[in-house]
Amino acid sequence: MNKFKVSHEVPFSLLEWSREFNDYDYCLPHLLDESEEYRNFFYTSKKMGRYIVMDNSLHELGKPYDESRLSFWLHELEPNEFIVPDYWMDSTRTLVTAKEWISKKYPKNTTPVAVVQGKLESDAYNCYHILRNIGYQKIAFSYGADWYAEGVKHPNPYMAKALGRIKFISKLYDIGIIKDNDRVHLLGCNVPQEFGWYSDMPFIESIDTSNPIMAALDGVEYQGNGLEIKPKANMNNFANIDIKNINCPLVSRNVRLFRLINNIPLTKEQIKESNDFKKINT
Repeated sequence: MNKFKVSHEVPFSLLEWSREFNDYDYCLPHLLDESEEYRNFFYTSKKMGRYIVMDNSLHELGKPYDESRLSFWLHELEPNEFIVPDYWMDSTRTLVTAKEWISKKYPKNTTPVAVVQGKLESDAYNCYHILRNIGYQKIAFSYGADWYAEGVKHPNPYMAKALGRIKFISKLYDIGIIKDNDRVHLLGCNVPQEFGWYSDMPFIESIDTSNPIMAALDGVEYQGNGLEIKPKANMNNFANIDIKNINCPLVSRNVRLFRLINNIPLTKEQIKESNDFKKINT
């Protein structure tokens, strides 16, 4: 079994339920300022002792969230991990910012996490190496760098990028840049079955992806081998969707299959749900 910790970002109407299928709560800081419901959910998670990872909202906004607001929420929420500002496929700007943020004061139990970026594989290689050298104990890899697909001969562009990320990470591991005791987070995915390809890589500690939720919002049901395309739905457009307009049984099926496809243990609540279902149908 893979030991990854998993979190799926969900619309506001599914926040409470998400604690049943998420190993930790993944926070988008710009939404803390925009939504009282979202903000209160994370205050409650904090009181419950839930593990919280706070992002910088680059994927949603196209740029990192306002630095002063990031600093405010970092010290207000005191997340267990904070993904410091990074810039899409820009290793130079990402490294400059990462050097600034590694020197900042953090809450006692917060680990700063940096993201590998670059326009080319060589940029990303150097970025990872430098991030480790300047003191980051945990480093994340994004799902969508354009160059991931360049060295992979696959007709499906989503598969090509997924294979490109694992090829790059495997290369870093093979040459000893990534070691067994390193800590790695995987940001998002193109196809959900990608995470099953990281078996026997002990440094993969956590992943986050809204893929099974967004697929359900598209009306797409996971198959036994995952998906071949990336869902069109995204949190920017569906954060406020009413639960009446969500196919909750499909969400439940997709998040369950996500774990089974990737050989990740079900949560206690998912196991209970399965047992209850068996009792009803026997």
